[in-house]
Amino acid sequence: MMKFKLKKFNELSVDELYDLLRLRQQIFVVEQNCIYLDADGVDKDCLHLLGLVRGKIVAYARLIPKGYTYKTPSIGRVVIDEKHRGKKYAYLLMEKAIELTKKEFKTKKITISAQLYLKEFYQNIGFKTVGDVYLDCDLPHLKMVLSL
Repeated sequence: MMKFKLKKFNELSVDELYDLLRLRQQIFVVEQNCIYLDADGVDKDCLHLLGLVRGKIVAYARLIPKGYTYKTPSIGRVVIDEKHRGKKYAYLLMEKAIELTKKEFKTKKITISAQLYLKEFYQNIGFKTVGDVYLDCDLPHLKMVLSL
């Protein structure tokens, strides 16, 4: 069973910060073979949703205030540890991320930049595609919006 913790940047322990950055880099840089600056200067102003199984971070999402990525709040850096995929953790993580983004940022809309291969996953949650496919780090992405 996955448990959640929501923390501001300055509330993260050194170990939590290391583990979440390692997980993000494992997925986005190593697994997806995408060279980019993960520590983009936005983390300090975001909320960090940690998904834990037996005390270990196996899922993560970054809740971004409006005005950083989009005019609305956003959810990004959504990752599930490879060893924990296929257990519906992505749905649990996004359900919690949406709930907390709505609550913490008092918003009626959430915008995301979704990798194209995850389009159906995000549509199943209620996100709608806005615009055309674009490349981010040579990977096809879509802008998607959820109206709450």
